[in-house]
Amino acid sequence: MFKKIQLVIFMAMLTCSFIFGQEEKKEEKPPLGWNQEVVGNLSFNQSQFDNWQRGGEDSWNWQLDINGLVEYQQEKYGWVNKGKFAYGNSKTGGNEARKSADEIRLESVLFYKATKYLNPYVSVSGQTQFVEGYLYTDTSKIRISNFMDPGYLTQGIGIGFSPSKFFSTRFGASAKETFTRTDIAKEHFAAGESPRVEYGAESISDLNCQVTENILYTSRLEMFSTLDAINEVDVNWDNLFTAKVAKYINVTFNFNLFYDRDISDQRQIKQTLAVGLTYTLL
Repeated sequence: MFKKIQLVIFMAMLTCSFIFGQEEKKEEKPPLGWNQEVVGNLSFNQSQFDNWQRGGEDSWNWQLDINGLVEYQQEKYGWVNKGKFAYGNSKTGGNEARKSADEIRLESVLFYKATKYLNPYVSVSGQTQFVEGYLYTDTSKIRISNFMDPGYLTQGIGIGFSPSKFFSTRFGASAKETFTRTDIAKEHFAAGESPRVEYGAESISDLNCQVTENILYTSRLEMFSTLDAINEVDVNWDNLFTAKVAKYINVTFNFNLFYDRDISDQRQIKQTLAVGLTYTLL
């Protein structure tokens, strides 16, 4: 698994090189005081068949994504709060509707503007889901997740580096709490251990690249390594391509790679391609 993580990091570095190779315009400082933005995206698709001799099953799916930002900027310090919420369902044939997306992610970072590029910071973040998730078989379904099952809380302190408006990263000491009540996940926990508390190092990098006038690529790579096993790295790598085809219509492709040995020994991958309505709510 560690070799796969190295590959992930290498790919991220290549992306960074691409970002830094772009010609940068003169950067504008964010306005002082409070700034906020809330963007919602709703996607839906449906297929229906009637006497269709080539076969096929009726299907539909929908997904709602809301991304929010609230920040407070001053000359020497800043406070940035981000939230990501996603939920969706899908249905194929005679099967019951099943969850296809479910995510809650919150982050708050307070930083001091020590120099143009270096910013000491403290942070807290959390991640979980809204409702129960199931593993489906031919005859039954098994509950494998729920709200705060698993759930993650992370606190960090360290130094941030922002050499470009396209790229920023931070590295520091971190404490991570993992919550779960699922027996399958608890196989990785010691008896009576919940939450599991780990101390180690964190690295979080953000890319924001305007590939063309109508195509935006954003990427976020989160890594955590405990002091007890420094060569084992938890990874959450989220990539999103957004192509604007009309004022309120976007095509999006999302690729997410997730690995946490406390929950599963296997890496997890999710990818989605969707066409939807996007609107700035605030």
